[in-house]
Amino acid sequence: MQIFHRSANSLAKVSFVAGVLALGGSLWAAYRIDQGAFITDIGVAKDQPVPFSHKHHVSDDGIDCRYCHTSVETSAFAGLPPTETCMTCHSQIWNNAAMLEPVRASFRTGESLAWTRVHDLPDFVYFNHSIHVNKGIGCSTCHGRVDQMPLTYKVNTLYMQWCIECHRSPASYVRPRDQVFNMAYLAPPDQAEMGRRLVAEYKIQSLTDCVTCHR
Repeated sequence: MQIFHRSANSLAKVSFVAGVLALGGSLWAAYRIDQGAFITDIGVAKDQPVPFSHKHHVSDDGIDCRYCHTSVETSAFAGLPPTETCMTCHSQIWNNAAMLEPVRASFRTGESLAWTRVHDLPDFVYFNHSIHVNKGIGCSTCHGRVDQMPLTYKVNTLYMQWCIECHRSPASYVRPRDQVFNMAYLAPPDQAEMGRRLVAEYKIQSLTDCVTCHR
């Protein structure tokens, strides 16, 4: 006596194919979500106590990165400017602007502005700004064209895969040291040749061991 209808074979095959497609679709959706702005914050400008514009200060006023980020060449952290640095200019210009009241209040009280981090690596990741800067990795390589951002946002995921891509092939990203802070820098047509030369000159190692970043 036949227990299952003869259509059960076809139904089983269709169910198997549908299950595989559903699994594949779920994995694809998870990957897209993981790479999307909802998770990575790419292209998302965070709320800040003051809507600071890098575009205005860098592109319009010509202020160098190191004027505010004073420790980027010597420390693991790029550093944030104290309120006194802001007031160097804003005690004279826009000194009554309502938008800048948090800056003036910080200066009066001595309480630091509570900026929201845009590039925030996990605590288990070790990163040193100074070694990258001194080895010829430009600001815009990681942070994008910050000089064109009215409000600052991430342009790269900062995922491990993204970091390792550069660590495996530093010659593809290294630039002359005098161009590190040039936000408009573009890799030349001979990047491969120049990169190999700079890697040797700057004694750059292709570090991909776990302990390089996870100490």
